[in-house]
Amino acid sequence: MENRALRGILFDLDGVIYLGDEMIAGAADALDWVRSRNIPHLFVTNTTSRPRAALSSKLAAMGIGVDPDDILSPPLAAANWLQANTGAPAALYVPDATRVEFEHLPLWTGDPAETVGAVVLGDLGERWDFARLNQAFLLLMQQPPPPLMALGMTRYWKAADGLRLDAGPFVAALEYATGRPAVVMGKPAEAFFHSGADILGISAGQLLMIGDDIRGDVNGAQKAGLKGALVQTGKFRPQDLDTGQPPDAVLASIADLPRWWEAQAS
Repeated sequence: MENRALRGILFDLDGVIYLGDEMIAGAADALDWVRSRNIPHLFVTNTTSRPRAALSSKLAAMGIGVDPDDILSPPLAAANWLQANTGAPAALYVPDATRVEFEHLPLWTGDPAETVGAVVLGDLGERWDFARLNQAFLLLMQQPPPPLMALGMTRYWKAADGLRLDAGPFVAALEYATGRPAVVMGKPAEAFFHSGADILGISAGQLLMIGDDIRGDVNGAQKAGLKGALVQTGKFRPQDLDTGQPPDAVLASIADLPRWWEAQAS
């Protein structure tokens, strides 16, 4: 049966479709079901360590064919914003592989005296240290002050060896130091979810976001007017269900999506 209330889906990747380099059980079958029903969908991610082409290749290696254009990422959104809003060089604090999304833009050369148009923060992982964070701070204190652009505000993620800090805590440190809020280009920013709705041509209220992060994926989507489903895979923890705003659905894993979706239409 067709779900009359919901028409499209945004899928988080890490923790929903795969965990590290391993596909989550039932993910391929669930995606086959979505495609067989012609349900419009996109894959959305706050990952800033890889370009969309690399994510597409990773999925292909797992047996899931996804065109890079069907992946919505913060670097893509940020590059579009920079092109529309500033002509000055952007200072990038992103992994080397992600710089390809910005290669058509003027970029900061590393000269402290050079005026920058924005400071862009992604997930540098262990490359963050005091010197690098302080360098970004000094650029943000230029006059006139350039915007701080965050490629997402995810607090942490689950690696094979346990939880690790994501970009959000480092963005928060610079927000606190400068006294200025960041322009957020990834989850949980409303604009990011709305851009997914615009790409699919579906209203926010008819779109379901499926993720493993109660705040960045589910609550962020709900605040943007979408429905939010939380999967109990990836970085899910039982205490996530006690955060105040409950998910619209809780699924043991993405494998339960077809049964849940059809139940909504019955």
